[in-house]
Order: sequence, then structure tokens, then C-alpha cells
Amino acid sequence: MIATECSRAGCRSAATHQVVWRNPRIHAPDREKIWLACDEHVSFLHDYLAARDFPVTIRGGAPA
Repeated sequence: MIATECSRAGCRSAATHQVVWRNPRIHAPDREKIWLACDEHVSFLHDYLAARDFPVTIRGGAPA
């Protein structure tokens, strides 16, 4: 079963977005990591990763 809850610690809300990122120091350019986010936490998770200079994008919807 695929988890569809927000990845923010302590949040159990349904995910509505995918926060797609990678750490360029350790991940190849074609590697993607995905955190799931609810509407409330999508900006927090994006900003957390962007502050570390990780390439990060947002996709709508949780994975099927």
C-alpha cells in the first residue's frame, strides 16, 4: 500500500501535492526523492529543501 499522508512530522492529513527533490551532492541528476504534502504543509516542505539549495519542484496530486 502506498502512503498518502503528508510527510511533515506529526501531520496525518491526506497528501495533495508531491514535493520532488534531490540532494545534488549525493544523488545523480536523474534521481528523484518525493515527499508528500497536504495543502497546509506544501510551502513549508518546499522552503525547507530550497533553503538547503536542493533542486525542488511541486507536482499536484499524490501518487496513485
